[in-house]
Amino acid sequence: MSSMKYVQIDLQNDVAVLKIHRPEALNAMNLDVISELSRAIDLISVDQGIKVLIITGSGERSFCAGADISYMVDIDAVTAEKYASSAQSMLNKIEKMEKPVIAAINGFALGGGCELALVCDLRIASENAKMGQPEVTIGIPPGWGGTQRLLRIIGPAKAKEMIFTGKMISAQEAESIGLVNKVVSLTNEDKSQLDSSLDQKSEKEKNMALSKILNNKLLEHSLSLAKEITKNSFNAIKISKMLINKGMDADIDTGLRLEIYGWALCFAHEDRQKMMSAFLNKSKR
Repeated sequence: MSSMKYVQIDLQNDVAVLKIHRPEALNAMNLDVISELSRAIDLISVDQGIKVLIITGSGERSFCAGADISYMVDIDAVTAEKYASSAQSMLNKIEKMEKPVIAAINGFALGGGCELALVCDLRIASENAKMGQPEVTIGIPPGWGGTQRLLRIIGPAKAKEMIFTGKMISAQEAESIGLVNKVVSLTNEDKSQLDSSLDQKSEKEKNMALSKILNNKLLEHSLSLAKEITKNSFNAIKISKMLINKGMDADIDTGLRLEIYGWALCFAHEDRQKMMSAFLNKSKR
């Protein structure tokens, strides 16, 4: 993978971990970040060896703090339209990727950061994560897919509540409304191990150390989930993802007909025969 300033890609066998690396701005997405993300997604999409993508943020404080307000404050409507179009185009690529994508949400996922999480297939959050669409507090609606994808994931009433109030919600609330799949928390054992080694340290240093442990746990859990997925037929997962995404906007009859075509298509793929035969041979033992 070619070197980039704001995006880091770490390959772990058949799983790619992509980090937005702009910690000084809480990983906010300016035009350069969007451009690099778009390029990284293209590279990962065509790499046959990568079966699952995990997206996360650099550091422990933020997954992605959204759009770059310092850039937006003085732009006009035409420039704003181009900015949102380039962001939406990049996010659409992630949503339409054949590979499953997991968002490992470490800290803030606000505005465009929340919208980045929404295009991922699965969302795993650390217990200190905060999610929200605060755009109305600075005079704009969500513009990178928030008004459309949030309502499809959590329903219109909750989507309107989050967008109209602009409030951040905790990882626990996000899980309760179906916005995240799982919250990763520190156990008492994790904390007690740390307490003994940091007795002489300040409260701030202890909190930083705890955040690092939590972030490691979040990535471990996300990688474990990715490995569970990679055990299965990549072809069947790819078709399942397409059917779910298309079915969200189709009537039930169209969705069911698409499902039949997708199901039948798998019978033309070599791994289906191998996996079915292996299953039958295993059950005979």
